[in-house]
Amino acid sequence: MFLTRLISTILILAAILTSGCGRKMEVNEGPGNRVFTDGLKRRVVIGSTPPQRIISLAPNITEILFALGLGEKVVGVTAYCDYPDEAKNKARIGDTIHPDLERLIAMRPDLVVVSTASQLESLAGKLGELSIPVYVTNPRTVREVAASILALGEVTGATARATEIATEMERRISAVESRVKSLPRLKVLYVLQTAPLITAGRNTFINDLIDLAGGISISGAETADYPQFSRETVISRAPEVIIAPASHGAGVVSQDDLRRDFATTPAVKFNRIVRVNPDWVDRPGPRIIEGLEQMAQGLHPNSQ
Repeated sequence: MFLTRLISTILILAAILTSGCGRKMEVNEGPGNRVFTDGLKRRVVIGSTPPQRIISLAPNITEILFALGLGEKVVGVTAYCDYPDEAKNKARIGDTIHPDLERLIAMRPDLVVVSTASQLESLAGKLGELSIPVYVTNPRTVREVAASILALGEVTGATARATEIATEMERRISAVESRVKSLPRLKVLYVLQTAPLITAGRNTFINDLIDLAGGISISGAETADYPQFSRETVISRAPEVIIAPASHGAGVVSQDDLRRDFATTPAVKFNRIVRVNPDWVDRPGPRIIEGLEQMAQGLHPNSQ
């Protein structure tokens, strides 16, 4: 799964990013160029007309671009970009953190879109030298996902469609909030992967999903984005619900393992292990709303 692979790289790059993210790229704000502020508060300069050759370096970005009706303008994607089906026919340029830069440059993009700061670190130098704009979304909440769609719509000239998507997302977010607001808030363990156990920290859209769905994450106070928890820590925090991806590729989260490792928790004692679609929950794109509704239903199955 994309997010699990990306987390491993983010943890490795954390020290680098602490010193590197403040570096400024030289940009040409010449006559007619448009200047946008991306999700990292960087100034991104794009030509006077909407981009025509876009490269997406994350599955959620690919989903956003296709949802905006820009599929024909997408010229390259990563090996993990598998939705919608049309994305599978696009040229592949490697993985999310270490794309094939020579191939990327040869595609002559007028916009490269990435999802996180760690991706930017591996690209900024070379692409900055070539004046290829790199836009970072970096959403930390579900509503920031909607905001990132609006922002990409403005950058790409698809404002009307972006507004439609964001408006519908807000309607469905508000509906979930209304449905669960008077219900008990259950303590939740979200399992991104096991061996080691990785969960989601405070400043992540997954933590926000849990909150919006009517839960309280047992890792919600952690400052690390994706902290590693011991079995003992989980047991001591007594989750009432365990949420895990329904499928996980080679790193599948086994139901039997969860039951064995956390047998003494209320979640296992009362059979409250909820499976969610990882592509809905772990990708901060348009389908995250499906993940929110699925998570809310899992936490509060009798809510209407």
